[in-house]
Amino acid sequence: MTIREQQEKREREMLAPWATFADSSAGRLREMEPCPYRTCFQRDRVRIIHSKAFRRLSNKTQVFISPEGDHYRARLTHTLEVAQIARTVARALRLNEDLTEAIALGHDLGHTPFGHAGERALAEVCPFGFRHNEQSLRMVDILEDLNLTREVHDGHVCHTGAKKADTPEGRIIHYADRIAYINHDIDDAVRGGLIKAADIPQYLRDRLGDSHGKRIDTMVVAMIEYGNRHQEIGMDEQVHDDMMELRQFMFDHVYHGTEAQSEEQRAKAMLRSLYEYFVNHPDELPGDYFVLMARGEPLERVVCDYIACMTDRYSISVYKKLFIPKSWNKIEG
Repeated sequence: MTIREQQEKREREMLAPWATFADSSAGRLREMEPCPYRTCFQRDRVRIIHSKAFRRLSNKTQVFISPEGDHYRARLTHTLEVAQIARTVARALRLNEDLTEAIALGHDLGHTPFGHAGERALAEVCPFGFRHNEQSLRMVDILEDLNLTREVHDGHVCHTGAKKADTPEGRIIHYADRIAYINHDIDDAVRGGLIKAADIPQYLRDRLGDSHGKRIDTMVVAMIEYGNRHQEIGMDEQVHDDMMELRQFMFDHVYHGTEAQSEEQRAKAMLRSLYEYFVNHPDELPGDYFVLMARGEPLERVVCDYIACMTDRYSISVYKKLFIPKSWNKIEG
């Protein structure tokens, strides 16, 4: 019996009956020889961590565009916080932690530079539309060819939107993503002076908690207790309603605030300019993208692939190279 088979046997002995078991995976898009040491979901986790797309998350906006300060979240730190919350829930419910973590670590691989502002910019100009969760699949299937399991695929595309993931581990990510971004965005918004902690309605502070840690604890415990009662992923109705009200508070006071909107419009204008330029000058795309077009991928989709692969910093560098006279960079204020 291989080490992998021993681990699969332990899963059968230790995980809850409603968990997803590695030895029952629906498989990959292309068959691979099983690893003798790792389960299929452990292998997916490693492939994601070693991918270029994962590394780029460290220099992609979470919410605040080009914040001044060392402590604001980037897309990578958001991803790690989602993974930690999700693993806590999975472990408490005796679900598959390896699958949960693989989905969490890859759920935002398709994000553009400048977060949702970049996503909206490409959605407005690309005739095929653009959604970051769908782009995550292009990232792992086409751009990097990670050949992940179908369970991880499903969790990536279903972490946002109305469609529920097929596995309970995938459904955890839907909640963990919201728990993470609502709470860390409050933390960053307070640090950035956009809101004060006291601006959060008192009844929400009373019920969910008056600190970052207490709010997360309330929401995570609500998920664990719901899962233990129902053998399904969910949350106590009152806590869920309070969480969604807190989310709306953030939309009203931070995400759609005047300062955030001003920065978003600048970022969107920049990415729209990059899109239009490369659609009109496809010969200036890097060589890898010619390979995609040779396979029949539409130019507009390939240009979106290129821009989605950029970090904030690189997209600014490309924009300056294309649109800002070199002499202007030497002008001091």
